[in-house]
Amino acid sequence: MTTPKTLWLIGCGNMAGAMLRRWIAAGTVQGADVFVLNRSDRELPDGVRQGRVLPDGALPDAVMLGVKPQQLDAIAEQIADRIAGVPMLVSILAGVEEAALAARFDAGAIIRAMPNLPVEIGKGVVALHSDSADANARDGVGALMAPLGLVEWVDVARFDAVTALAGSGPAFVYRFIDALAEAGTAVGIPADQALRLALATVEGGALLAARSSDSPAMLADRVASPGGSTRKGLDMLDADAALVRLLTATLDASERRNAELAAAARG
Repeated sequence: MTTPKTLWLIGCGNMAGAMLRRWIAAGTVQGADVFVLNRSDRELPDGVRQGRVLPDGALPDAVMLGVKPQQLDAIAEQIADRIAGVPMLVSILAGVEEAALAARFDAGAIIRAMPNLPVEIGKGVVALHSDSADANARDGVGALMAPLGLVEWVDVARFDAVTALAGSGPAFVYRFIDALAEAGTAVGIPADQALRLALATVEGGALLAARSSDSPAMLADRVASPGGSTRKGLDMLDADAALVRLLTATLDASERRNAELAAAARG
């Protein structure tokens, strides 16, 4: 299977919209080859068609489900017959397992995908899993996702954990940026300046970490000289593994919610 060129999106909210904009900007798909099924018209890239019912005629190369997990049964009732036999069904529904999708849809390959929001600028992460996709289908969906950022195939047992880390992770990073800026304001920096400084610091630090052969822990030690001010700050984060424990609890909560969504989708 080559990279899918014709694509139907079932729902086009924040995440599916970010993926679509990147695909079109990268030339992976053309606007005229995309149809969006939605409940009301949205602002979409030039050429993309949209409507309340799927088009007549041949099936596309791929269909992507981008609705909320709680809408799975309703959307299956609406479209399952129309898309029966589609070569590839991609689902970005958090927590919804492949078996739950296979019970509702007939597709050549069913692939779970978990993107995160930076896919819009080609700097995202897309986790993939499929038990039904053969090598050609895996290559095809891999090529489709490649312009979005880092693409990783993930064992099904780890998919919810990866969803918590990478799928939800940007939201946690944004909270950290806000907290860093608010802390700056608390020590006397004007709020607008503190936010600019926090954003630039996180951006630069992340870019350096991504490009460096040193681990993030080693980079932190390079910034923190013994007995210096940075070391004193790190001591606060490192005491009793406070930061690690907080983030572990954060990922645990997110992963548990994915498991709840999966149980609901099983029926």
